[in-house]
Amino acid sequence: MIETALVTGAGRGIGKEVARQLAERGMRVWVTARTREAAAAAATEVGGEPLVLDVTDPASIDGAAAAVADLDVLVNNAASYPDWGATALTADLDELEAAWRTNVVGPWLVTRAFVPALRRSPNPRIVTVTSGSGSHGDEQFGLSSGPAMTPYAVTKAAANAWTRKLAAELPDMRVNAVDPGLTATAPGMAEMGARPVPEGAASVVWAAVLDQDGPTGGFFRDGVPHPW
Repeated sequence: MIETALVTGAGRGIGKEVARQLAERGMRVWVTARTREAAAAAATEVGGEPLVLDVTDPASIDGAAAAVADLDVLVNNAASYPDWGATALTADLDELEAAWRTNVVGPWLVTRAFVPALRRSPNPRIVTVTSGSGSHGDEQFGLSSGPAMTPYAVTKAAANAWTRKLAAELPDMRVNAVDPGLTATAPGMAEMGARPVPEGAASVVWAAVLDQDGPTGGFFRDGVPHPW
């Protein structure tokens, strides 16, 4: 039986590569983006099916959910990246609210909408792409690493916490948060030591293809537990 996956924010970057890797594994993949053009272009490139889904728009979420009858894997990948230099005292709070809407409320709304379809699967998995910046134990980019990236880090810490609570509510599903690590999704990032996009995406795919005996309620990077 062919499994079905849906990836949010799959128009580019890690999301598109996750969709590609899942399609290469033989899955039917819904490749979502905020516009029809972006979804169609990415779907053609990776071998998936396009679907318009804006995680900040409840009407768009409901429309996408109505188009997907059955689902085995939901990958909450769409993300917003506020000013990396912003601190607790200097952050633009309008930017923070926009990031909160995308990084926390977005996956919350999307997951609620798609849980009915996931319940039809014999092995449903939910993967939320978060970040080591929201970790207390990530020495390089975590919450104790310094004052920068505060808005982004706070939203990802919240996404981690939400994922843990969701896993407790859905014991019949594999529900995990995944840090893809610093990944070269923008110009200049490779020079900063970021790893290639396929490597970051593979960290996410690991959780998307777990079997029924796989872990749930965890935070992982490359299949290894990551500190909360």
